[in-house]
Parts: sequence; structure tokens; C-alpha cells
Amino acid sequence: MSTATKSGSGGFSEAERAAMKARAQELKAQGRSGQKKADNEQAVLEAIGEMPDADRAIAERIHALVTANAPELLPRTWYGMPAYARPDGKLICFFKAASKFDGRYAMLGFEDAAALDDGPMWPVVFAIVEWTPAVEKKVVALVKTAVA
Repeated sequence: MSTATKSGSGGFSEAERAAMKARAQELKAQGRSGQKKADNEQAVLEAIGEMPDADRAIAERIHALVTANAPELLPRTWYGMPAYARPDGKLICFFKAASKFDGRYAMLGFEDAAALDDGPMWPVVFAIVEWTPAVEKKVVALVKTAVA
């Protein structure tokens, strides 16, 4: 059975239930007086390390670029995937591996706290199928804009 296959238990797939369980564990750990910055970064590195090669290569580049270009953002996991938040806890961006839900592509997404506003409508999730110099340049620009 594919991880994206729906089951009879509430209509959630195995992958969706696993993501919700990961998020519950993250919240539980944060509730215990919060996780330390080093613990959160280690959790992100472990999540990246568990990804298939194609997803891991993209996630490693995103992690390096976010930490270099927006050092004020704190790495943490979000639904078991790498994410980056302001010190006040507001999530700015996240990475979702293609393998997470048997997707066609990995995604770099931005949450409401990201300053990407551009008129009455703008994109907040970007598909990444391959890492290129152009992709790197775009990701750097997006991250810098998001934290501005």
C-alpha cells in the first residue's frame, strides 16, 4: 500500500497520519519548556538526513542558504520537515520533500509571517525539481524578502 493511499480511519493516508504524529511530538517537546536551538537544529539535520537522495540534496542547499542569508531565523521541524521561524515562533518558511506524500516535486513554502506581499495576489509555495544556479538565486531572493 502506498503511503499516500487513503485508509478507512478518517480518510487520512499513512503519510498524513505520520506527519500529524510528528507535529504532535514537536508540540509536546516544545511544551516541556521549549527545545533548545541546538536541539531544534539537530532535529532538522536528522530530518534532512533521513530523506531520499534527491530530496536531501535540495533540503541541504535550502538549509545552508536560509541559515546563511537569514541567520535570525531558527531552524526547527514542522510536521517532521525542515522549517525556519523567527525567535517569536512565527514560521517563515518550510521545506516539504517530494517523498513526504509521494509528490512529483519538493516544495519551498512560506507562511503568513513572510513578507512576500506583492499586490492583491502572490505565490507562497514553489515547486523544486532540480537544484540549479537560477533556483539558488531565486531561493536566496525569496528568503531575504521574506525576512525583510
